[in-house]
Amino acid sequence: MIAIVDYGMGNLRSVQKGFEHAGVADIVVTPDPALVATADGIVLPGVGAFRDAAATLRDSGLRDVVLERTAAGVPFLGICLGMQLLAQVGMEDGEWAGLGVIQGACERLPGGVKVPHIGWNTVTYPRETRLFDGIPEGTAFYFVHSYHLRPVDPSWVIGATTYGIEFAAAVGRGDMYAVQFHPEKSSAGGLRLLGNFGRIVKECAAR
Repeated sequence: MIAIVDYGMGNLRSVQKGFEHAGVADIVVTPDPALVATADGIVLPGVGAFRDAAATLRDSGLRDVVLERTAAGVPFLGICLGMQLLAQVGMEDGEWAGLGVIQGACERLPGGVKVPHIGWNTVTYPRETRLFDGIPEGTAFYFVHSYHLRPVDPSWVIGATTYGIEFAAAVGRGDMYAVQFHPEKSSAGGLRLLGNFGRIVKECAAR
């Protein structure tokens, strides 16, 4: 079972439908930490303010469960705000503690470009990863965001794109992955990515 974490932010049904269209079964949308704790894979989507999202995850008990399960090797996929929350700190209207999985900050996109960044951008792959299996380098994905995750360690970056600056479009290490774009809105390439994550979860559960 893959748990899509419902912490009150983001179009969760779109993500669920994306997985279903990708042929991934047994998807549950839940706000229940106990159910997330039993999942074979965890998806953290989200759209909105870093501060509010971090506070809701903390106060609901979901933060602790997500950190415990991912530390135990359960596959994880963060989407949009769900990627940004992996940072130590978010810089949106102040400084707010994130999940602290990745050393680095979530920073605003630079001046000189229209913010929020909305639209299709091509993604290159600094290193090979199973998340992008069968998806050609240079495939375009759909972005909607004003902030981006800047990891201190560049080896986290598995996908890169450019909008004013080059930034991380995807990060990954082990079976933890996150993408700044919305795969559920990114046509065939996005559905292939969701399908790839579903296969990673299935393989890990069978070990």
